Amino acid sequence: MRRLLGAAVATAWLAACAAPIGDLSPSGFLGAEVVSPRPVPDVTLTDQDGQPFALRERTAGRVALIFFGYTNCPDICPVHLANLAAVLDKMDEEVRREVDVIFITTDPARDTLPHLRTWVKQFDRSFTGLTGPDSLLRATEIALGVLPAVRDSSRGADYEVGHAAQVIAVTRDGLARVQYPFGTRQRDWAHDLPRLVAYGD
Repeated sequence: MRRLLGAAVATAWLAACAAPIGDLSPSGFLGAEVVSPRPVPDVTLTDQDGQPFALRERTAGRVALIFFGYTNCPDICPVHLANLAAVLDKMDEEVRREVDVIFITTDPARDTLPHLRTWVKQFDRSFTGLTGPDSLLRATEIALGVLPAVRDSSRGADYEVGHAAQVIAVTRDGLARVQYPFGTRQRDWAHDLPRLVAYGD
């Protein structure tokens, strides 16, 4: 686990130096602003401690950064979470306390609650990991405009999961408004997070 986190941090550092993700959106974001923002679905998943997590209710009035992935992911998932942890650690408390990072598994069979909890919390103790039935996870992906994950069953128990690589940013009005692709630099997150928190003020 420590080796995984170390590799993720190293790769995240490289991502921090990568090319910019694009020009400013109409609202001043470096992320890709969604033309027709979607509301957070009214679904109840299960958090890493086995407690119900009503997604719409728990994210209401807050900025939520939602990412679909799996703990056996070799690159995209740990890099995204390591980047977010690094940037949030440097944010002013006024921004940090308004932002929730939510990791929703696309591999509920292997991502048991203890494993999900250990994996998510290694990045930041405040991060939340969610799981649920396959059908509900798929419905949540679709509701947020994310392509549903696909499992490669040809490798038996050592399968990989093809999943969307973007982080979905939900603003305080409950709408999935901005998307951030894999490769988003830490400086881009640092630029956008205060603007996401202030959006609609």
